[in-house]
This record gives sequence, C-alpha cells and structure tokens, in this order.
Amino acid sequence: MAYSIRTFGDPVLKSEAAPVADIDGKVVRLVDDMFTTLYRSDNGLALAAPQIGVQKQVFVWDFGEDPTVVFNPEIVESDGEWVYEEGCLSIPGLYVEIVRPKTVLLRGVDIDGNTVEWEADEVQARMFQHELDHLHGVLMFERMTPEQRKEAMAEWRRMQDEGNGAQGGGLRRRLRLR
Repeated sequence: MAYSIRTFGDPVLKSEAAPVADIDGKVVRLVDDMFTTLYRSDNGLALAAPQIGVQKQVFVWDFGEDPTVVFNPEIVESDGEWVYEEGCLSIPGLYVEIVRPKTVLLRGVDIDGNTVEWEADEVQARMFQHELDHLHGVLMFERMTPEQRKEAMAEWRRMQDEGNGAQGGGLRRRLRLR
C-alpha cells in the first residue's frame, strides 16, 4: 500500500520519531509500504517514516542497487564540508544548495535486527543526514542560512499560490543560494 507523503506545514514532520523496539510483521509491512511509496514518488532516493505520518525511527533508500532499510539510525562520525543542491519529497519542487558534512558513518539496525554501519560520502552521506533529520523533526529549511531560508520560504509560498507545490506536481524551482 502506498501512503501519501506529508508536506511542509504538517505537524508530524516537526515531531521526534520514537525508536523501533521490535522488528515484527507490522514493521516489515511498514517497510514494504515505504518502498512502494518511495517508488511512486517523482524522484525520491529515500523516505523516512515521519514523511508518511508514522513516528518511528526508520528510513528506506534505493540508489538503484540494493533497496535498504535502517532502524534507529545515528551518525557516529562525520567529516568535511560539501555544498550540494538538496530537495525533499515533503517540500516538493524546491531545491536549494545546502552545506553538510561530506562524509559520514551511519550506524543502525537492519531488518534482521543486526547492528550495521555504512560509510558514505557526497550524495549518499547527504541522504543519510537528510533522512535522519526527518526522524528528529528537522526539515531542510532549518539547515539553510537565514538568508536562504527567507528566500526559500518566499519561493515555497509562491509555488503554493501558483498551485505548483505539494499536490500541484508542477514546476521545480532551484534556488542558487549559498
């Protein structure tokens, strides 16, 4: 079953997700539904449970190789700095250059209950950080400089007024803000 992706303004996106205590059949079905929802999105690489209204610390991703899920993730190391254009399924159509660490070490639990780690850089590292933010009620607007946030929020409002945001499925706006 595919869920609707929650968009900016929905209070569930600003709430802290709870750790997953038990990976049971219900959680496995949730993961399957998250992948279905991700694949039906326009261009998503990953999806966090709060984006579909489920307050659990889980996210899924698929870089075209091996669809993967992680429960209760945490970044245990990060290094460097990388500026890259970032978008979000919960803020559809808006893309902004954001500075984040270039490399990360992510630790979490896999679907079998094993502790696992992933070393990542650039796009994958950014995706891990972005999805982990969702689990803590943080949206990309909060990772922007004050000037970026002001312009991005104005652009988001314009997109909503024009019917190109959330459910409009229309234009993609890239803001070259640094």
